[in-house]
Amino acid sequence: MKKNMGNTDKIIRLIIVAGIAILYFTGVITGTIGIVLLILAGVFVLTSLVGFCPLYTLFGMNTCPRKEAK
Repeated sequence: MKKNMGNTDKIIRLIIVAGIAILYFTGVITGTIGIVLLILAGVFVLTSLVGFCPLYTLFGMNTCPRKEAK
């Protein structure tokens, strides 16, 4: 598995996760939508930690900085 996520992308995902968690645990979002968003947040955390997003490969995206050849 090649990494296809850059640091900026990881940080943005973790900020989104923090926002979802705050909204869920303060009771702003509840029910089925709350659970779906928590699952999405879990996927965001997992992909941020691993540095690989399967959807990026489907769309041909890569936010990793390019390594310069020596």
